[in-house]
Amino acid sequence: MANQVVNIKRELKLLANNDIAEHSQKFFKTGKDEYGEGDIFLGIRVPVLRKLVKKYSAISIDETGKLLHSKFHEERLLAVLMMVQLFKTADEEGKLEIYNLYLKNTKFINNWDIVDISAGQIVGAYLDKKDRSPLYCLVKSENLWERRIAMIATFYFIRKDDFEETLKIAEILLNDKEDLIHKAVGWMLREVGKRELEIEEEFLQEHYQKMPRTMLRYAIERIPESRRKMYLRGEI
Repeated sequence: MANQVVNIKRELKLLANNDIAEHSQKFFKTGKDEYGEGDIFLGIRVPVLRKLVKKYSAISIDETGKLLHSKFHEERLLAVLMMVQLFKTADEEGKLEIYNLYLKNTKFINNWDIVDISAGQIVGAYLDKKDRSPLYCLVKSENLWERRIAMIATFYFIRKDDFEETLKIAEILLNDKEDLIHKAVGWMLREVGKRELEIEEEFLQEHYQKMPRTMLRYAIERIPESRRKMYLRGEI
């Protein structure tokens, strides 16, 4: 057990692919002044990482924390995938430990794929029947990824037809300057609309004229085309 992290790192290095790594560094915007500036990739696809989650299912919560501190993107992604899996089977004490570990290490949960694959299933799932005020601390953070965590965490609630936090947080983020936040908000609003179009449209009718264009486009993707064009032309 003590060598789990060492074994995982060794196996990941064997699975590394330079061509995939080079592509990923461009795709995830790792250049100067880009959102993923300085991130380093091994070049391993997500399905391969998911197989390792099963292989190393006996890993401890503490060890996932050590893996999360890696300089390599895929090792951090694997760590949160493992945390998601551990969370599913943990008792209440274990869920709290994973939730706390996740939020204490947000500086390592620092790209949209790592956030999107985990925020709902850890932060959202933990807060589902609890005080959700931690989301409002995250959404006011100067850290882009913490704000995205707050938004994506509500996906867990949306899937249970609970839209209140999604709409409140979306409203707070209407004036956010980051494109990745615009996309996250639009995506969550679209998910609301897939379940209750009337609720999404009520929100849109109040706010669409001041929404960033990217946010609006994401939000209206599933709305009938004729009405979608009306939103884009500002004719609703």
